[in-house]
Amino acid sequence: MRFYNATMAHYVMNIETLTAFFLWCVLINGALLVVWTSMCVFMPDTIYRLHSRWFQISGDNHQLAMYSFLGLFKIMFVMFNLVPYIALRIIA
Repeated sequence: MRFYNATMAHYVMNIETLTAFFLWCVLINGALLVVWTSMCVFMPDTIYRLHSRWFQISGDNHQLAMYSFLGLFKIMFVMFNLVPYIALRIIA
């Protein structure tokens, strides 16, 4: 399986290349989601202290912002990483 065609001097885009790309997207973004969620669950006070140094925000608003951003990131992860990867695995 060649990803680079030397005679045409550009990358060849095929199902295998796209599947590999989305697999790496799923792994990297999935790891970020797990780390971020773990930090919010196990170290909420540390994260709040860090952010309150930079921004004037109450604890309740900080929890709401973190929950909202985690929810948005999870939806984006599923829609733009996981679903395309699964679809490519089905058709390949």
